[in-house]
Amino acid sequence: MEYTETTTAIAAAVAMAETSPSSLSPTSSASSPSSPPPPPLPTPVVLSPCAACKILRRRCVEKCVLAPYFPPTDPLKFTIAHRVFGASNIIKLLQELPEEQRADAVNSMVYEANARLRDPVYGCAGAICQLQNQISELQAELAKAQAEILNMQCQNANLFELICKNMTTQDHDHHEQQPMPYHENNSAFLFDESILGVAWEPLWT
Repeated sequence: MEYTETTTAIAAAVAMAETSPSSLSPTSSASSPSSPPPPPLPTPVVLSPCAACKILRRRCVEKCVLAPYFPPTDPLKFTIAHRVFGASNIIKLLQELPEEQRADAVNSMVYEANARLRDPVYGCAGAICQLQNQISELQAELAKAQAEILNMQCQNANLFELICKNMTTQDHDHHEQQPMPYHENNSAFLFDESILGVAWEPLWT
């Protein structure tokens, strides 16, 4: 019984030695293809919170409504809009608009907030009124300049017409003052022979 168990243990040890990697020949290990190196681990990307979330001191989620329009490099943009409109109103307005109109809406809010901070009473309406007054003044100056140009054109036309009339009158007077061509007419100086004969008859006959 003991002999049989010993024989079984020896056979198992021999089998393990034959199947171990150390029993393989160098030629077989050299011919086996080498396994590719493992791919490098991706570098973790640290997303900086947008300027709005940083100022509001809240966590900036992946689909933050304010992130595309208030980058972390320009915190003053959100600060100005937040002072006039408030973060909740800005978020509500952007959520009600389609994405293609949100950028223009943010620019309009920032412009109006800047105008409101400069002029707390009228805001951007004061700037618009000032620009309209400038447009009216420029239009009045333009109309005045056009009237002066038209007046000068009329004066030039009248002066040209007067010059043409004077030239025509001078040419007409010049033609009238030219002397008539001289033609010799000897008929006034010829005496009729019959008259001469009668007049010079001798008195002694």
